[in-house]
Amino acid sequence: MPPDYGDASFTDHGASAGATAAAPAADYSTGYESGGYDGGGATAAHQPPDVEDESVGSLVGRLTTHVSQLMQQELALAKAELRDEAKQAGKGAGMLAGAGFAGWMLALFGSLTLMYLLDMGMNITLAALIVTLLWAAVAAALFVMGRKQLKQVNPKPEQTVESLKEDKEWLKAQKN
Repeated sequence: MPPDYGDASFTDHGASAGATAAAPAADYSTGYESGGYDGGGATAAHQPPDVEDESVGSLVGRLTTHVSQLMQQELALAKAELRDEAKQAGKGAGMLAGAGFAGWMLALFGSLTLMYLLDMGMNITLAALIVTLLWAAVAAALFVMGRKQLKQVNPKPEQTVESLKEDKEWLKAQKN
């Protein structure tokens, strides 16, 4: 469940990468940063706001503002995390591409070596045919295993769908 922010001003605590907002001053009497999130529980020094004198429209307006700010910060955090992860994935993909090329060269020269070794005991044409058939068997086995693996993939993001349902229920509860 998202945190209760009370009526404290909601500030960005650097949720997005490269945020330039200064961190709020720490309030050492309560153990919390001023204007921040209290971990979901009220303490004696940090009581929920008195809302008896406020209209429902005002309360809904504040709730909408807080939810909007929370969503903006969550999106900024998600973007920053995805950007960092994409950068890391790009580096890893480049290294895998290099390893793939080295593997291809290994297979090519290994095949030529095997072909010339077989040539010592038989015709070079027959040796080349044997190496070709070996590679055909490897390719067929990899194709069958890869196709089987792809059939098991579920493209629906189950956890995200469940999380969005929980957020929807929480928002409904806040409106009541």
